[in-house]
Amino acid sequence: MTSTTTDSAALDEAPVLVHVTRGGLVESAHHGRVAGTSATGETLLERGDVSAPVYPRSTLKPVQSLAMVRHGLDIAPPLLATVCSSHSGEQRHLDAVVEILASVGLGVDALQNTPALPLGELEHARWLAAGRAPEPIAQDCSGKHAGMLATCVVNGWSTHDYLDPTHPVQVAIAVTVAAEVGPVATTSVDGCGAPLPAVPLDGLARAFGRLACAPAGTPEHRVAQAMRSHPEMVGGEDREVTTLMAGTPGLVAKDGAESVFAAGSADGVGVAVKISDGAPFARARTAVLATALLRLGVESEATRSLSTSPTLGHGRPVGVVRVVGF
Repeated sequence: MTSTTTDSAALDEAPVLVHVTRGGLVESAHHGRVAGTSATGETLLERGDVSAPVYPRSTLKPVQSLAMVRHGLDIAPPLLATVCSSHSGEQRHLDAVVEILASVGLGVDALQNTPALPLGELEHARWLAAGRAPEPIAQDCSGKHAGMLATCVVNGWSTHDYLDPTHPVQVAIAVTVAAEVGPVATTSVDGCGAPLPAVPLDGLARAFGRLACAPAGTPEHRVAQAMRSHPEMVGGEDREVTTLMAGTPGLVAKDGAESVFAAGSADGVGVAVKISDGAPFARARTAVLATALLRLGVESEATRSLSTSPTLGHGRPVGVVRVVGF
């Protein structure tokens, strides 16, 4: 793993993309970058330095899953969608993780991702009410880790060290990421414990566009079709990524920590967003992604409704989250 600190100029100098208003005053402004690309890889939309590296966080999971499928992971579509997920920890998600592991003779004790409470608000509360401590299966990346473990077993690779960046499963993923997304600027560790490469934002957009329009019969199509056929497994109830895919035919989308979001349409349009201030206000990334999709011709009720949202005061709208600079 390398730990070189890259130049922060792309984040620091990114344009304002979102205003949050309250009572007629702009209360907050969020800077960010967005890249939109065509099926042929042409840049169609560019705000900020889109060639600069970004940690894609969980938006990378469809590409990581693609590497697993290319190396023999063969599971049912709902389970493959779970491998691509940052799930809410609903029972169907936990059951899917158990099923993936059981398909290769493993139990949940094989998971080495970071123990956590469920991501979903209701699931989180239920977990605590049941008196349960953080567990790897409850963490939103447990599907990805189950997929990595299953891929190891299929190939006869060891499972106890599957998170080591020199392990065959991680090498296979790294090769796929470099080929599909672009050159890796540096590599760190994601919140779940897996290796995390920094890649160009526009490369991430192109990768999603290619994945979403891949022809039937290809590993890319298997991943894309699993996600759009089972968006409830990729996120969960009331999750924006699930709403976006369920309401936009042919779309493949994935959210990530620190305000990253990416999507690809069935005709090959790709969009990737990074909001500079990261985690505090996730609605900003969704509004920018939906607005960029609309600008590039991906029209649906979901993209229209998610392109803005109300600011609430005492439970009623008193302002709006709106995209600016487009």
